Amino acid sequence: MLLLFDLDGTLIDSAPGIIACIEHACTAMGVEAPPRETLRGWIGPPLGETFPDLVGSDPARVETAIAHYRERFDRVGWREHRVYAGMDAVIAAQHAAGHALAIVTTKVRAQAERIVGTLPFGAAFTRVYGPAADARHCAKAEMIAQAMADFGHSAETTRMVGDRHYDIAGARAHGVACCGVLWGYGSAGELEAAGATRLVADPAALAAWLGACAASAPARSARAANL
Repeated sequence: MLLLFDLDGTLIDSAPGIIACIEHACTAMGVEAPPRETLRGWIGPPLGETFPDLVGSDPARVETAIAHYRERFDRVGWREHRVYAGMDAVIAAQHAAGHALAIVTTKVRAQAERIVGTLPFGAAFTRVYGPAADARHCAKAEMIAQAMADFGHSAETTRMVGDRHYDIAGARAHGVACCGVLWGYGSAGELEAAGATRLVADPAALAAWLGACAASAPARSARAANL
């Protein structure tokens, strides 16, 4: 199978770094940051969708806020995260079983690659899909489609794992079964409304779902591309 994982809120708790970088951008822009609990709900969507709520809809101000955010993130924020307990065993088991693994994230690809490269299980992931730093548009559905094409997998042999409705909607756009994890930044209601195939409360339950998927998945119907 091809297993696609979101990064923030799924593999790592990156809230400390992301929230601190948003607050840094707010200070630089002269606006008051919302409470940290509110900002937790902003983790997942592209920055271009969230910063207008803070600095207004003027594109130039939004781009300036994003630049302030990225300045701190590139300097220190990218290190301010922790791996969710139990996810190392899940990833190791799926890699050992011979499944292809990739990251699909709305985080800038270069930033995501740097983070994944430091994770204890980072080498298990063949590719990282994320927007370029200058991208004006970022959609999970497009990246999922690209991953399926690159690895030569159909919807029947692909699974997506994430914590926000963007992950679920992106997978459903291609008929891919998707698992919503409840230890991240989205709620059960959000994930259910988006159409998650399964919700899991801990990594052990995720491992069980992936095992059941592997047991029932058909043989690959497409040839893998050279990676």
